[in-house]
Amino acid sequence: RFKGVGKMKQKLNGIPKHIGIILDGNRRFAKKLMLKPWKGHEWGAKKVRKFLRWCQDAGIKEVTLYTFSLENFNRPKKEFNYLMNLFKKEFTNLLTDKEIEDDKVRIRFVGRIYLLPKALQKVIKKVEEKTKNYSNLKVNIAIAYSGRAEIVDALNKIVKKIKQGKLPGKNITEKEIEKNLYLSAEPDFIIRTSGEQRTSGFLLWQASYSELYFSPKFWPEFEKKDLIKALNSYAQRQRRFGR
Repeated sequence: RFKGVGKMKQKLNGIPKHIGIILDGNRRFAKKLMLKPWKGHEWGAKKVRKFLRWCQDAGIKEVTLYTFSLENFNRPKKEFNYLMNLFKKEFTNLLTDKEIEDDKVRIRFVGRIYLLPKALQKVIKKVEEKTKNYSNLKVNIAIAYSGRAEIVDALNKIVKKIKQGKLPGKNITEKEIEKNLYLSAEPDFIIRTSGEQRTSGFLLWQASYSELYFSPKFWPEFEKKDLIKALNSYAQRQRRFGR
């Protein structure tokens, strides 16, 4: 369950309200076990549920998961189809998951959703509709996502509003751009697994002052103790926001 796994043993101070996480290393994990590369995604999907339990247990209120980028559309066709079917299966399961309802978990999807297979789009819409009034834990799933594309799409929305006379065109402010992004919430803390030390276009606008943490573990290997280690690192930092 999201709840009921026990309180984290270490007392943590300065818990971030919003965590972003780049789920990296599924394929390398599978390769390490001498399995087909895409089989690692199944392990990764199982780890997501555990991770959300740990986050809720720690008092984190919002989680944004980077699951599939626009660049990932270039993956081999067999792996792409496997991933799309896995997403459809996992998201469909959310529709009948009693824990989602009991724990009032809101799920949103951010990205160019229209690029995904139609059947997957339908499931995504159903999940969002079913959970739209929940707020105990907010889970944002970045899929068919790119930080640059998000900013481009926001600017195109603004240009359209200006052309339609719905918005004065003299000055485009940061506030106006933020209103038109897929996601307005800014993560306090971003974790990337697999040892790679870059953000790969994740929440480019929102993450301008996010604290970063890079774990050497592949995503399927990431455990509660690794989250505690990351949160302890966050708690020791002083966020200055450029001051």
